[in-house]
Amino acid sequence: MNDAWAALRARHSETRDRTILSLFDTAGRAEAFSAQTGDMLFDYAKTNIDAETRAALIDLLEAADVAGRRAAMFAGQPINETEGRAVLHTALRNLDGGPVLVDGQDVMPGVLETLERMRVFANHIRDSDITDVVNIGIGGSDLGPAMAVQALSPYHDGPRCHFVSNVDGAHIADTLRGLEAKTTLVIVASKTFTTIETMTNARTAKAWMQEEGGNPGTQFAALSTAADKTAAFGIPAERVFGFEDWVGGRYSVWGPIGLSLMIAIGPKGFDAFLRGGQAMDQHFRHADWAENLPALLALVGIWHAQVCGYESRAVLPYDQRLSQLPDYLQQLEMESNGKGVQMDGSAVTVSSGPVVWGAAGTNGQHAFYQLIHQGTRVVPCEFMVAAQGHEADLAHHHQLLIANCLAQSEALMRGRNLDVARDRMAEAGFTGDECERQARHRVFEGNRPSTTLIYPQLDPFTLGAIVALYEHRVFVEGVVLGINSFDQWGVELGKELATSLQPIVEGSEGAQDKDGSTAALVDFVHRHRG
Repeated sequence: MNDAWAALRARHSETRDRTILSLFDTAGRAEAFSAQTGDMLFDYAKTNIDAETRAALIDLLEAADVAGRRAAMFAGQPINETEGRAVLHTALRNLDGGPVLVDGQDVMPGVLETLERMRVFANHIRDSDITDVVNIGIGGSDLGPAMAVQALSPYHDGPRCHFVSNVDGAHIADTLRGLEAKTTLVIVASKTFTTIETMTNARTAKAWMQEEGGNPGTQFAALSTAADKTAAFGIPAERVFGFEDWVGGRYSVWGPIGLSLMIAIGPKGFDAFLRGGQAMDQHFRHADWAENLPALLALVGIWHAQVCGYESRAVLPYDQRLSQLPDYLQQLEMESNGKGVQMDGSAVTVSSGPVVWGAAGTNGQHAFYQLIHQGTRVVPCEFMVAAQGHEADLAHHHQLLIANCLAQSEALMRGRNLDVARDRMAEAGFTGDECERQARHRVFEGNRPSTTLIYPQLDPFTLGAIVALYEHRVFVEGVVLGINSFDQWGVELGKELATSLQPIVEGSEGAQDKDGSTAALVDFVHRHRG
């Protein structure tokens, strides 16, 4: 591994002063530095990666035995080594595959049985008087289905869906306000049925439903494996949908956590979503590295974050309905690979987990693109756009959207030099020192990298493929970094301290054992609580 990293660092030193635009002097650059699966095209030609660099990056995959680790994951081996668990969210979308074994037992019969129960329940709700569905969860139990329901709104022909995650009472209050309790279904999504934010909101929703004339016994469902706790809460067993511990929260939208999505778009639409993910699984398993979209997306990310030292990357979907995708990918990537310890307990020797952020285009252009174009930090950008929108009568809107998307990636690469800026200011009537000053404000450094993912239209199959693409990208990056992408111990300490602080905030215990800052802040709360 050390040799592979050294080769990449040497390659970066040799090419760092080269412009990306100059790589297009060689014919066929776009074709040679893009890859396709089905109707989805991934273009990474607007990066400073050339054939030699790509080969060195692929050597990194070989040195890390990504292929072996990939085989182990799909075979159900416990690659989540800190928790001793298999990692098999792929089994949830294995509609056409064979058996998947965990500890010698085929898990597919259980997966397919649960999926069929979900279909029956979703059809029952869609055919009932239910007008609204409130999904209560947090993290992976919220971000995935909330993102997907919004993304697939053109296919949404079921009840309205609402999502509550924040323990801030404003979230549940604002969501329930205006809903009719008698026609609302509440889905409580918590594997253990102990997540404090989720259960606090669930109890509030239950009290609201009882007060407003609803029936929690028939209008609640649970996505959980804790049958005893769901029963104690009053949710009948036939309305409880469980999933195994080999499905991590941020990878769980493919199973029961996706129930709200299934209710929104119907079982057939949900099956198409699963098949998109399954198709990407097959591509990831069988395509050569140089044509493998998840591997290439990961290698571009590694080149930028670990080799070039760029500290963040922006995810920029040019699709309003994908406006929650950056938040979803933020959790997927930063909770998975934001680690400082390798699998064997030793320290990670390179930087890990770049900051992932972004927003839908074109909104972001009027917010943070100033920094991307002219700021002092280089931010690699990941654009995505559909060739066709869903609003046929507004096709000119979509054409303008695409033009903006492609223009931004071109502008980041080309930039504008000082000579051109001077000429423009001279044409505008500026002279002398003022011309020079004005020109310098209009220089774009350029040579800033980006990738583009483009596809015909955002439908359930395509969304499934996009989500699976990024899941496998995270997996590849994690293997190369030597870390476990499937635990999240970093969220535990804050939870523990919040539990110990709650009675102090409530006033039933004193803050004498807390640091001075925390004690002073608690005192401020007590004095201003009213």
